[in-house]
Amino acid sequence: VTYEGTNQVKVAKVNMLVREYEMFSMKENENISTMFVRFTNIINSLQSLNKCYTNKEAKGLNTLPLEELLGSLMTHEMTIKNHEYDEEQDKKKNKVIAFKSSTIDSSKEESDDE
Repeated sequence: VTYEGTNQVKVAKVNMLVREYEMFSMKENENISTMFVRFTNIINSLQSLNKCYTNKEAKGLNTLPLEELLGSLMTHEMTIKNHEYDEEQDKKKNKVIAFKSSTIDSSKEESDDE
């Protein structure tokens, strides 16, 4: 009871974690690894409170093993970053630097100096 809390506290924690699990999505500017750690923390917390989700609860949806899904997502993320890097390099190569030229009439400068 000291560690887990009363049944009421336990139910409240489970409800909160189930909501986090059901509403889970990747945050803006979050990478796949950070997202996966956050997801794993939710799953582990639910398991410690004896609430587990099984593939049967997925109701016939196509499912991938977690490791395979994580690998696919990380590969996709790296591909996107490489494309962004390549585009950035192309933009740098295509930049044109133009200098403004002007001519100074030397006769005016000499008269100004006098």
